[in-house]
Amino acid sequence: MASQQGTVDFLLDQMAGAGSVSAKKMFGEYGLYCDGKMFAIVADDQLFIKPTDAGRAWISMQGTPQEAPPYPQAKPYFLIDGGLWDERDWLSQLARRTADALPLPKPKPPPKPKKAASAG
Repeated sequence: MASQQGTVDFLLDQMAGAGSVSAKKMFGEYGLYCDGKMFAIVADDQLFIKPTDAGRAWISMQGTPQEAPPYPQAKPYFLIDGGLWDERDWLSQLARRTADALPLPKPKPPPKPKKAASAG
């Protein structure tokens, strides 16, 4: 089941305090980005945060982090209970701490020049 745009819009609004947050649609689901780093996935209208030590420490202040894969064959992510989605400051801090702990994305290589068509 694909995630609803309304769910993604709500989460982005809740995490606005983390920095520049955005979403990109991916195969009916969404990748969430903070300052250019993908830090979460919204799948089946559930929020999955990439696991980091900083994120685990922050989540542990609310209880034991729950882990689950966002899709089959994926590595486990932190599954954030919907009851915490209304905690704007907490959610923004989780997004910020997670993004800060992740490396910058690797730059894409420049496109290869096209070969000229041969005459003849």
